[in-house]
Amino acid sequence: MSASDTADIRRHMERLAAEGVDVVRVVYPDLIGTDRARDVLLDHLPSACDHGLAFCRAVYHTSPQGDVAAVAGGLDAGLPDVTVRPDLSTLAVLPWEPGVAACLGEVTDPATGAPAPESPRDLLRTVLARAAEQGLRPIVGPELEYFLLEPAPGTPTGWRRSPETTGSVYTAGLRADPANHLLRTLRHLRDLGLGVITGNHEFDGGQYEINLTHSAALDAADRAFRFKAAVKELARQEGNLATFMAKPFGDAGGSGFHLHLSCDDEDGGNVFDDPAGSYGLSATARHAVAGIVAHAPALAALADPTVNSYKRFGPDTLAPWLIDWGLDNRSAMVRIPPERGRGARLELRLGDASANPYLLIAGTIAAALLGVRAGEEPPPPLEGYGYDTTRSAMLPQTLSAALDALEADTALTEVLGKAFTTSFLTYKRDELARFGRHVTDWEFTEYAYHL
Repeated sequence: MSASDTADIRRHMERLAAEGVDVVRVVYPDLIGTDRARDVLLDHLPSACDHGLAFCRAVYHTSPQGDVAAVAGGLDAGLPDVTVRPDLSTLAVLPWEPGVAACLGEVTDPATGAPAPESPRDLLRTVLARAAEQGLRPIVGPELEYFLLEPAPGTPTGWRRSPETTGSVYTAGLRADPANHLLRTLRHLRDLGLGVITGNHEFDGGQYEINLTHSAALDAADRAFRFKAAVKELARQEGNLATFMAKPFGDAGGSGFHLHLSCDDEDGGNVFDDPAGSYGLSATARHAVAGIVAHAPALAALADPTVNSYKRFGPDTLAPWLIDWGLDNRSAMVRIPPERGRGARLELRLGDASANPYLLIAGTIAAALLGVRAGEEPPPPLEGYGYDTTRSAMLPQTLSAALDALEADTALTEVLGKAFTTSFLTYKRDELARFGRHVTDWEFTEYAYHL
């Protein structure tokens, strides 16, 4: 490390010590967006910054059940290391855990010094560099929904919605949230510096939505990643479970992850706005919409990345399962909100809450960028209520079909990179294979008595 680096680390350490912090949690996202981390005692922070923290690369290939998929560079290579160094520019004191601060980690291959091939944060950086070549600076505003669950011993899953009140969409306060979960969570997230702006109870019992302000794409992805981790951690602290699973209950709707996307030029002007353009949108904005529509089947693999994701689709779900776009139309996959000027943007409603923020944002920008390069106009916008298969093509209806679409979309995978795409497809196809071998409760109920 240089003398200036050492001095910078010392300044951070002195500030943290003055705030009563003696542990720094270094966190980074795995392939599915789960936080992986190590706690570092404050006195050892210089060493962590200099030499890095060693993690097994196969953590990227490890499933929620602890299985390790046979992704190249993991098991076959003898389970080598990756190196994680603290990104001290992202340091923040955890409001709910005394004495602990957290920061993101930069993940590299110790053999080459290059970013780890599976690193979601670095994938997004790669896509943003491609966008910069076109003079575009993507701006993103994330919207996420989740369910809060409380213990329910004796039930099939051991959990129930908290609360189970229905009919409380777009409400706040004790009527829909008697434990005041939302208000308490909003304040903690604000104090963590995540740029949260609003929150409300959502459509189903125990379902909540918290919106984050818009910012440059990498910062937005960082905040969305930390947001999901923080919400889950806060729920665990109270003995509850917050889940961003796409559709945790068969008798309820799913949880979405909507992205608001615009692009600034190098001078900070919104290049999506054009009062003289069709629909008040610039050619760049229309081309971006066309790109997302054209690459939507492949994008579904990143936006709806689990077996469970596709159970969120279907008529009257308000989840987009057809490929279309519309002007201020919430039944469309891509919605153009009514604001223009600085507020001109598109809203991609395809994603569900289980999506890795870095991968969803990277894939969306990559598809939009391909549209800008192609310079094609989108089809006519959807009018009226959607979900009509005579007017719009269907998205993939299973994870398997979405993965096949991603593999077949060579233009999109070229932007995402072969190394990342191969790792992601291998990991997700292993998930499908494990699911295919699993005997579900539905199968037992359907077949055991009569057959």
